[in-house]
Parts: sequence; C-alpha cells; structure tokens
Amino acid sequence: MPRTALLVSTALIAALVPLSVARAADDPAPTPVDRFEGEVPFASQPADGIFTWGSDSDDPPALQLADRADAPEGAKVLSGTYDISGYGGFTHDFAATEPAHDWSTHKGIRFWWDGQDNGKKIAFEIKDGGTNGEASELWTTSFTDDFTGWKQIEIPFTDFVYRTDYQPVGGIDHVLGLTRMWGYAVTLPVGIKGQFAMDDVELYGKADQALRASVTTDAAVYPVKEGGTASVKVTVATTGSAPIDDPVTVAYETTGGTAEAGKDYKAVSGTLTFPAGTASGATQTIQVPTLKDRSAESAETIPLKLTVTGAKAPAETPQAVIDAHGLPYLDSRLPVKKRVADLLSRMSLEEKAGQMTQAERGAVGTGGDIAAYDLGSLLSGGGSTPTPDTAAAWAQMIDSFQLRAQATRFQIPLIYGVDAVHGHNNLAGATIMPHNIGIGATRDPRLAEKAGAVTASEVRATGIPWDFAPCLCVSRDERWGRSYESFGEDPALVKSMETIIQGLQGRADGSDLSRDDKVLATAKHFVGDGGTAYGSSTTGSYTIDQGVTTVTRQQLEAIHLAPFQTAVDRGIGTVMPSYSSLDIVGDGLGPVKMHARADMIDGVLKGRMGFKGFVISDWNAMDQLPGDYPAHVRTAVNAGVDMMMVPYGYKDFTATLIAEVKAGRVSEQRVDDAVSRILTQKFRLGLFEHPYADTSGASRIGSTAHRAVARQAAAESQVLLKNSGNVLPLKKSEKVYVAGSNADDLGNQTGGWTLTWQGQSGTHTTGTTILQGMKNAGGDVTYSKDASAPTSGYDVGVVVVGETPYAEGVGDVGNGNDLVLTAADQAAVDKVCAAMKCAVLIVSGRPQLIGDRLGEIDALVASWLPGTEGDGVADVLYGKRAFTGQLPVTWPKSEAQLPINVGDASYDPQYPYGWGLTTLTKAPKGGEATLRALGAAARAAERAGASSTGRKLVGEARLLVQAKVGQSITAAVSKPFADADHLLLTGRYGAAVQRLTEAYEAA
Repeated sequence: MPRTALLVSTALIAALVPLSVARAADDPAPTPVDRFEGEVPFASQPADGIFTWGSDSDDPPALQLADRADAPEGAKVLSGTYDISGYGGFTHDFAATEPAHDWSTHKGIRFWWDGQDNGKKIAFEIKDGGTNGEASELWTTSFTDDFTGWKQIEIPFTDFVYRTDYQPVGGIDHVLGLTRMWGYAVTLPVGIKGQFAMDDVELYGKADQALRASVTTDAAVYPVKEGGTASVKVTVATTGSAPIDDPVTVAYETTGGTAEAGKDYKAVSGTLTFPAGTASGATQTIQVPTLKDRSAESAETIPLKLTVTGAKAPAETPQAVIDAHGLPYLDSRLPVKKRVADLLSRMSLEEKAGQMTQAERGAVGTGGDIAAYDLGSLLSGGGSTPTPDTAAAWAQMIDSFQLRAQATRFQIPLIYGVDAVHGHNNLAGATIMPHNIGIGATRDPRLAEKAGAVTASEVRATGIPWDFAPCLCVSRDERWGRSYESFGEDPALVKSMETIIQGLQGRADGSDLSRDDKVLATAKHFVGDGGTAYGSSTTGSYTIDQGVTTVTRQQLEAIHLAPFQTAVDRGIGTVMPSYSSLDIVGDGLGPVKMHARADMIDGVLKGRMGFKGFVISDWNAMDQLPGDYPAHVRTAVNAGVDMMMVPYGYKDFTATLIAEVKAGRVSEQRVDDAVSRILTQKFRLGLFEHPYADTSGASRIGSTAHRAVARQAAAESQVLLKNSGNVLPLKKSEKVYVAGSNADDLGNQTGGWTLTWQGQSGTHTTGTTILQGMKNAGGDVTYSKDASAPTSGYDVGVVVVGETPYAEGVGDVGNGNDLVLTAADQAAVDKVCAAMKCAVLIVSGRPQLIGDRLGEIDALVASWLPGTEGDGVADVLYGKRAFTGQLPVTWPKSEAQLPINVGDASYDPQYPYGWGLTTLTKAPKGGEATLRALGAAARAAERAGASSTGRKLVGEARLLVQAKVGQSITAAVSKPFADADHLLLTGRYGAAVQRLTEAYEAA
C-alpha cells in the first residue's frame, strides 16, 4: 500500500470504519493496512505489493480485485481460487525501500473473510523485524472457516506465536516487537478446491498493558541434584520494549508434582512485584531448595505455580526436577548390557512406546510433548533448521529439547538425528562434501573415511549424535532421482567405500561413539532401493523412486544385500528400511513394502547378519503399508522396525502401539527388544552422562582443515572422459573463456540435500564456485554465463553445464526431469566449442547424454556434484593435482539403454564403468608384452596378499588400454574393461589384467 495510507487523518479513517463495527471510546481509530481498492499492486519485493506462492507451479492461488456489491468496505475485495496439493497462499509485503511500520499501539489485526463453511483452518501470519518482508521473523496463528458469508476476524497480537517449523532467515530476536512490521501472509487450505474473498485489513484496538506485557521464565524445566537448589528466573517484557505502565505481580507457590513437600523439597511461596516504570527485560529469581535422603530414586517433579496480575502469564508452569539418583542404570561403571536391563525393567509400557517414537522438531514446538509422551527421539528433516541457522543455535535448540527429557521419570536422553549425507548439509557454513557418487568416483577408501570423519565432527559439535547416512544403495538405473546418493552401480565399489562408517562412528565395537567428534551412523535403505524398476513407483508423480525391485534370490544377495553385511561387520549402529517394495522371484509373495518384510528385517538383517543396532523407519513410511492405521503400526513393529519416524503423528503412533500391545497383537517381548536396542546405542553414545551439546569442536566447522578434505575429495572425484590434444590441464598463461550455467553457481554445484531437502540454485552457503576456484588458481579467466560475450582472442574455453538441484523422486527422470542438457547449456557448448579448443565439465548427479556433441568437444569431464570446494575442481583443471577419478556408473549413449550396468550381457555404453583418463602420469609402453608381464605380476601379488601392489599393477594396465582405445570405445572394448574394474575391487588382480588384455586386443 502507499506509504501515505498510514498517515491519513483521523476523520477520514473514522469515515472508512463500517458502521457495524463498534469500538471503545478510548481506543485509537483503526489503521488501514489493505482496502483492496487498487491502492496496492500485485508485485513482490522490493516493491510494496501482493504476491502468491506455493510448493509447485500449480499451488499458488489465482488472485483478483473483484467488484462486490456486498463488500464490507469500499467497492472491491480481494478474491481468488485455489487447488493446493502441497502448500500455497499469498503475501502482502510492504516496500523494502521505505521504513517499516509500527503496529505497537494497537491491540491486534482484523479483516473481513467471506466464509465458505469448509471447516478448514487458515493460517495467518505477520512479519516482524529484520530488513524487509522476506527477511523477517514469522509469527503465526489461524482461524477456522466454519461460517458462511462475511465475518470480521479479529486477532489480538498476543495470539501470534513464533513459527518453529520454518523461518526464512536467521533469527532477529524471537520477540514480537511490533515496531518494525513488514506485512502479513495467508496460507490457504490444502486438499480442497476452493475460493475465498477478503476485505479491509486493519489494525484495531488499544494495546493495554495486560495484553502488551508478558511474564516468562528462563526455562520450563530446572533439573537439580538432590539437595541442590533450583533457581527460576522470572522476567517481565513488553511488546515494543517500553517500560511497564502499571505494576506487575507474580504470586508463586510450589504445588503438585511427584516430589513430596517436606521430604523431597522445602515448599516455597510468595509474591514478586515489578513496579510501574520497570524496564522491559527486568528479572527476579525464585529459589526452590531440595532435600537429601538416602534412597535411590527416579526423578521427581516440583511444579512452580505462577499467578500473574497485570501481564500475560507464562505459557506453561515451570517445574524443578530432582535428578534420578542411585539406580544401577545410572552407573557408568557397569556394562551397557546391565544398565539396559536395569532401566528396561523399571519402564512402563507408555515409556517404552515413547522410546520407539521419533518426532520432527517442528511438530513439538518448544518441546512440552517430549515429557508428556516420553519421546525417545527427534529429527530435523531436510531444511528443518533453527533460526538462525548457526552451530550455536543448533546446539541451543537441541539442548532445550534435551532439557525437556530431564522432566521424565528416568531422564532418558533424546537421540537427535539429521540427514547429513554429504557433510552437515543442513547447517549454513558447514563443509559440504561431494555427494556419494563423486566419492565413489575417487576410488579412495581412505578419503571416504576422512570425509565421514569431517562430517561426524561438524555434526556432533552442534549437539547432534546421530546421522542418517551413509546410503548403501547400489544404483542400477540413473533415471532414479536418488542415484547421486549411491557410491556406484557395483556392490563391490559400494562395499569398498564403507570406510565412511569408521569415519562417522570410529571403531567397529562402538567404543568411540561417546567421543565429541563421532556420531551414530545409519545404513540405508534396506534393501534394494537402487534397483527399483522404471515406471513401478506408485508415489505421486514419481516414476522410479519408492517403486518395486524385482530380483532373484541370487541377485538380491550379490547386488543389494552385500553392502549391508559389510556395514554390519563394520559395526553400523542403525539401519533404515527402504520405502520401496521387494519382489523376490519365486517366493510367491509378490511386491511387499520393505517396512513390512519381517523375513528381511528380522530374519536376514537381525538374524543371519547379526545386526545388533536398531532399525529406524523412513519418514512416515509405515503409512504406505496396506490396511488401517493399527495394521500399519503392528505390521512395521512386528517386521522388526524398532523406532518409527512419525514426524507429525507421534501422538497417534504411541497411542496405537500401546493399544496393539495391550490387545496382544504386538508382543511385549518385541517391544522390549526394540527398546533394548535403542537404549544400548544411547548408552554407547554417552548421552546419559553428557546429554547436552559439547560445542568444543564448533570452531572446526567449515575450518580450513575440513575444507582441505572436501577440496581433495572434489579433485579426486573429477573423471576425465576425453582429452583430445591434451587440452587439460590448462596452463596459467592461457586466456580461458568460461561459460555455462554451472560455472558460478554454488547451489547447483552442491546439489540436493543442501540447506534444504531439494537444494536450490544460487549462493546459499559458504563455499567456492568452480569459476572462483579457477580465478584463485591464477588463471587468466573471462566469464560469460550464456556465452554471449565475444569469443575471439582466447586460447581455450571451459563450459560448465549440467543439472539443477533435486532430491528423491522429485528428481526422477520422467517427473519433469531428463538426462539432456538444457537448450541454454547446449547453445553455450556449441558456441564456445565452435570458436576454440574447449573442455566441457558436467556438474550433475548422474550421467548426461552428450554423445551428439562429443565430436566438437575436445575434453570432457564428469564433475558430479563436487560440494562447496570449487578450488578442488580447479586443482585438476590447472594441473595442481592429476585427474585420477573413474566412472562409478556406466555412462550411457541413450536413455533407451537404461538400465545399463557392469556385468550386463549386452553392454555398449558411451563410456564403460571404471573409465577415467589421467593427467601428469604417462601410460606404460610395450603393448601386449607389457600386459602379459603386468598380468603375471598381478597374479603373484594376489597370491601373496599384496593388495596395494595388485591394485597398482591393474591401474597401470588400465592406463595402457585407455591410451590405445582413445575414443574408439566399442562394445567389445567396454565389456571386458568394465569387468576388469569389478574384478579389481574384489581382489582378483590377475583376472582383472586378463580382462584388460582382452579389451586391448579388441581395440
């Protein structure tokens, strides 16, 4: 709205107020915000205007200013239609180029709504503080459309609560100040096709102190050792931070709870007074002394009832908690098995059900339900972060949740989990590694372990002890939107990269888990998620993710199960089943969702493989099982799932699980097994002794040392597919023309699962793009993203193209994605490569179909998704490091070839699995005679168990073969070449050289 709209005369404002609306004599006149008469345009930041938004292109509502004879104010109203599947709504942001508005003198905000009586809740939020409407704090409330026709909705500012599920930027002050307001937003109902009309948004009423002032305590829970004193700080604060006008009194008394006055604590009561004129933020303290006795006891609670006059009371009653003490499970000197048995023997069914439950942080708000439901675990989904998204804020948030767990009877700590799948990727400023497909390309198990260690260090330093990684999927079809989460298509390669588990967890016996730089790891997704057939998914518009994997028993064992046995042998702490279904040929069961396969989870994983950790479900995965909700619960639990990830459904899950146990459909023995497994890992992590964040390692987050590991990984992940005329490495003396959509885009370079679930283009965290890396390397570089700048006068061109971020089934080919470069990328390649020698880098999560342009491209590099350290890519481009990466997946000629994998009977790719040229190292000479000698030496090394020597000999043979083959890669060359790399990974060095010899002879 025009800035003058808030400066109109009182008389005019009074004339605009509908006659039907009465106001108190001393209330200020309403202040209009939106009249919808055309004074506010449809426009977005930085302009003043109304704009729509939604989770996809179909979700934003259609808006118009419509003439309505029954308009509550003026002639027009804001009306619209909507049909929302994800989320959608509209916003009015005030102009960022003008001062923010001051709403602090009013009681609240109101507007007219044309009710449709659909029974749906409509969220209404306001924007407070910060620099503009899209960089402000969001405060939210809702009203229900359970009426017909026009109704004025009045919302006092005291009804608004700080959003914990989403904030667009770092936190301002978490206080609704109302002195710097930037607008409002409306979130429309999901799941119905609807229409709405709205009119006359205005500020109303007087902000009297009882509504403007509030009393808070510095915590909701105050744990104290028996005999100690709990100190409860009581603070008075005002909206707008003005001193209080009238006195505020706080009467307090200890009452209720499980502790006994006189025996466990000294009863206290009294009154605190904050006189008129007291500054906002003033604090006084109440002391609650506890008493010692000689008995071992569980924790006992002492609620402190507060009665407030003159201000808004705290949202909940604070309570002191006398810590549990003297019980065997608290004795860290006892073996973990004994501690688990003792604690389990004391727990009720309700407490056990809570331990088997994992909720999303956004669902529990400030955490009161943690104690109410005895919750055992919380998680952050992709992009679910505190505000601000800093290491300190993560630690503070998780500590606040852990504090809530201290109010439970046995003070069992929470275990908090995140998807740190390539570094601590939810944390802004963290070190972001290449995605797993790039790590697989390095063929460097030691580097994989280092990457895991860096990730663990940064995750644990923010108070998080559990990582939902690594993904041990064997990706068999690159149309899958998760293919970049795989180390490769060969189970032998995946197994070799599982050194990352030691990087995350430390020693296989779990003895390192309590360290401040280690986390509990998760092998996922059990089993066969990488083998789903194209077109088999029944999840929304997905084409392959969460579909059906159809295999023989032998294929299941050799391809998909093998990496999980390795993980178990390496001491993996948790395993996550797959969303997908498994159809084993000949077993007569057909496709069965993995969360229901007791034969695989309980039988194979826990039984035959000997897995001793616990099984955590995927996000709401049990909801995909057949039957009603109780059937979902008992099926998944009886199949062997120990903890259920029910982000927003934790209340229903715990109630249903308890009912199923009481009805005898889930045995108490099964529950005890699940809880024992969960408690075992909590004890091993040292959470009972140290539940709160150890932030001593926070200074290492994003440190030079950590980024050096990511830089090395980025460099080693680069796969040189073609290098005609030795275009690479570049020389610093060369004038280099750089183009392409991914040359200078950190978001595209880091891919999905970075800051948000799907990732996003642009600069969203700290790092170095490939372009900046080239400049840092000392290159003489000119950049033109679309290659529109003149191309004459350059020695060589570097065109960086590829994909934009995606995750999971959203990235499936056929779901709005393909394997072809965009028209803009193709044009950039064509223009640059026609004008000069050129190298093309493909930044992507999977191979791209580039065969039709290979003739014009001199050098081709598969860069994968290299993470935040573009300097690592520049290191190999300029020869600081050699290109050493090898293809972790087969590079197809066409989409029609997919799926295509090493070992296939018919195998004629663009580039075979294992292909990767090198620089700075010359291939051996001598042809077949040299290969025969290498073969003999390799067989001798194999017999002697000299694996390092064997790998080196096979590597020399591979270079010799690639030197002869050049770009004349035929089916006769590809199949034995790819087979050789598989044989190398399985330790059969002599056979590997033999297959390479066959490829040489076929060239």
